[in-house]
Amino acid sequence: MIGRRHDRMPVQCRSQREENMAKFLYVYHGSGKMPTSEAERKAMTDAWTGWFGKLGSAVVDPGNPVGMSKTVLPGGKIENNGGSNPTGGYSIIEARDIDEAAEKAKGCPMLAMPNCNVEIAPIINMMA
Repeated sequence: MIGRRHDRMPVQCRSQREENMAKFLYVYHGSGKMPTSEAERKAMTDAWTGWFGKLGSAVVDPGNPVGMSKTVLPGGKIENNGGSNPTGGYSIIEARDIDEAAEKAKGCPMLAMPNCNVEIAPIINMMA
């Protein structure tokens, strides 16, 4: 008998990798500056491409940088500065658990910049 999952896909149709992997959101924080010269852009692109290459098929969505955000506070007040720890971008990565996701994040090029960090959160599929 074929078991059924909540997403209606037969269990036997899923690969072992899919069964053991979860998705994690990497949120890149800090005041990293975008490169201004062609050489700086190439160095940054090479660093990110190299890191994503090392992660291989664990990269679900390499993501993108984001612009300056606004923060809406309770009561409707709006701050225009992105808050005390502004988001610089995001990626989605697969890993067995959050500890493995954290280990994978250690090679992130964002961490080479001062005052930057990677926040990691499991993605919970509520719509399946």
